[in-house]
Amino acid sequence: MSSTIRRAALMAAAASALAAPAFASSEAPRRQSLDEAWWTGPLLASGAGTLPTGHILFEPYLYDAKPYGSFDADGKRHSAPDADNIGSSAYMLYGVTDTLTAGFIPHLGYRRAGGRWSQGLGIGDLTAQAQYRLMQYEEGKRPTLSVMLQENLPIGRHDHLEGRPNDGFGSGAYATTVGLNSQYLFWMPNGRILRTRLNAQYTRSDNAKVRGASVYGTPTGFTGKAQPGDSFLVNLAFEYSITRNWVAAMDLAWQRDDSTKVTGRLGGGGFERRYPVSKALILAPAVEYNFNSSVGVIVGARIVPAGRNVTASVTPAIAVNYVR
Repeated sequence: MSSTIRRAALMAAAASALAAPAFASSEAPRRQSLDEAWWTGPLLASGAGTLPTGHILFEPYLYDAKPYGSFDADGKRHSAPDADNIGSSAYMLYGVTDTLTAGFIPHLGYRRAGGRWSQGLGIGDLTAQAQYRLMQYEEGKRPTLSVMLQENLPIGRHDHLEGRPNDGFGSGAYATTVGLNSQYLFWMPNGRILRTRLNAQYTRSDNAKVRGASVYGTPTGFTGKAQPGDSFLVNLAFEYSITRNWVAAMDLAWQRDDSTKVTGRLGGGGFERRYPVSKALILAPAVEYNFNSSVGVIVGARIVPAGRNVTASVTPAIAVNYVR
């Protein structure tokens, strides 16, 4: 073969290599299997599934809600005093049957506001929860869908707070929440799984008897009641399975709280106060690390970047999820 022909052959081979790299492939990306994806769950949205009979879920949260401003009725943000609202909530759930899960969520708190801390660790209200699964996920056909019922049991302190305004961690009112939770799986173009959750819930509260200084802003000597407004929340959450262990999560939520009305008597005269309707946009980015299919941890923050008559806040949070 002459040198000219050899050079032409080498150039043709080089051009072919550039046109079709060694790593190019017409095959579709390998689809991730369900066994290759472990989940903890996003920071806020509840799952739609139920535990198998006899199984338990334990998921304690630790967080610190820090205000960075307050939004007025027009949505303009104003400055707010620095504060810390440290809290803990722990989901303790049990699989009563394959389609019914029930349990409790205790709440604890420790607060700093106005340059003073609460006198110690405070007990908040207790939440009782039950969830019944209406349908099970089937790819391409239907999501997992459940109805959830929660009852707020007012065991936390909410009034008689004279000299201790930071010690109120309860509401003083029974409240019933009815919710609908759904969950679905999508496979992305690269073959990885995107898990989605959609929650919608409505809460209605009873009246709370109030005496003296309280979490409702009443002064010493007040006697009467508070009527918390109804609340509506919708939350859309995404979880992307980066690897078997690592997951990126994001919650997008909107909440509306109706006006809370306080009425009673103070110093021989009538007393009435009405708090305005509040609306909040809520974001919660987070990262999950799952040690195995039963144990995982999530770290993120709940952020209120916009709203009406609501506190602008950032709430760093960490939770551990354990299922057995």
